Amino acid sequence: MAELRRQRGEASGQTAPAPPASAAPPAGTDGIFPDLDAAIAAARAAFHQFNALPLARRDVIIAQMRQTAREHAQVLAHEAWQETGMGRYEDKIEKNLLVAEKTPGTEDLQPLAYTGDRGLTLIERAPYGVIGAITPSTNPTSTIICNSIGMVAAGNAVVFNCHPGAKAVSVHTVQILNQAIVRAGGPHNLITTVPEPTIESAQRMMKHPDIDLLVVTGGPGVVKVAMNSGKKAICAGPGNPPAVVDETADIEQAAADIIKGASFDNNLVCILEKEIIAVDAIADQLKAAMSRRGVVELTRYQMDRLLKVILAEDHGPGKHGVINKKFVGQNPSVILREIGMTVGDDVRLAIAEVPRDHQLVWTEQLMPIIPLVRVSTADEAIDLAKAVEQGMGHTATMHSKNLDNLSRMAREINTSIFVKNGPSLAGLGFGGEGYTSFSIASPTGEGLTSAKDFSRVRRCVLVDAFRIV
Repeated sequence: MAELRRQRGEASGQTAPAPPASAAPPAGTDGIFPDLDAAIAAARAAFHQFNALPLARRDVIIAQMRQTAREHAQVLAHEAWQETGMGRYEDKIEKNLLVAEKTPGTEDLQPLAYTGDRGLTLIERAPYGVIGAITPSTNPTSTIICNSIGMVAAGNAVVFNCHPGAKAVSVHTVQILNQAIVRAGGPHNLITTVPEPTIESAQRMMKHPDIDLLVVTGGPGVVKVAMNSGKKAICAGPGNPPAVVDETADIEQAAADIIKGASFDNNLVCILEKEIIAVDAIADQLKAAMSRRGVVELTRYQMDRLLKVILAEDHGPGKHGVINKKFVGQNPSVILREIGMTVGDDVRLAIAEVPRDHQLVWTEQLMPIIPLVRVSTADEAIDLAKAVEQGMGHTATMHSKNLDNLSRMAREINTSIFVKNGPSLAGLGFGGEGYTSFSIASPTGEGLTSAKDFSRVRRCVLVDAFRIV
């Protein structure tokens, strides 16, 4: 994180001044087309041109895309914050820099060879062609940058149908990436979109005959439609990541890590901690450690009042409710004002101890209001974590020094990402090792997607020749 802050010229903990938002480009410029058919046709033509270029040129193009994403990280972060009204500007900069640096490129496309008495078999990864991608309003710029780098690295063109709530910043992101591709010697319109995306345009894209692969990052509704589209679909769906803390954990570190994750961009990212499950022996210590770090603890009465505000639909205890979108990604100061509480904008997180069947424990809230459940043992905590994750297979974290507990949690939670003794963000390579992705395809099994997932496997066999030993 410090390195990413250094790249944007900002000292740790400080917020850079917000730059002015850039005007969105007119339709028909740099990958922006007035209708979906035109956007897909242009992407198809660009794909054929791109497919004729050498792999070395593709590497140059990816490098230029990364550089452009870094240079525009602050502007795009500000535009996303301004347009969507969600999250924290400084954290959106971090997301943009993360995907610019740690999204895999062509190095992800490793060939495989088999040799033997009967010759040589070569397996390589080839592009699908034109990918149709659907992106969310919660992480609009980081998802587009990440998807674009991976999809172009795999040799594809891509058509984005962006969330209508983030259409202007999404259009701008597509524009600057196209400009980067052209500067590096690539074709115009390798990445395209429409300026007025709708649910209808998304549905049309899913059925369009010139779309070869769907990549969907969004809620359960759009994922279900994509998986029933008749096309191959890579789908990144919702999650409800639990954070388990047992009696052997480093409590101070656990508190710091949970705050870092759960408060990041006001909890908009799907992998972030959504509920805390703490063993009784250390629950009070954990709450005290979080309070010392500026976390506000709500009383049960305050939480009951707040629940009536933040749930648009309350389906009862132990059930997944429907969040009031007005409060998604808002600062605690904005949310708590609704129940008469005044806290500063520097407060990044609020917690409340609740029973295990509390609605917020079972609901992906996407806001920095986190429930904490107290249990008797680590085994009970793991069982509850598995239940509240609800089989979505997304993300979970655990803080413990007990290897048996960590091993049991890792096996039983069965998530695409499991972080031990760190913030959830480490699962994205942010303060942890490994590559990043903002399309985590748990429903379809790819996990953290990268260029290899946006490619087809092709096999070439030469019989009785070319074995050299």
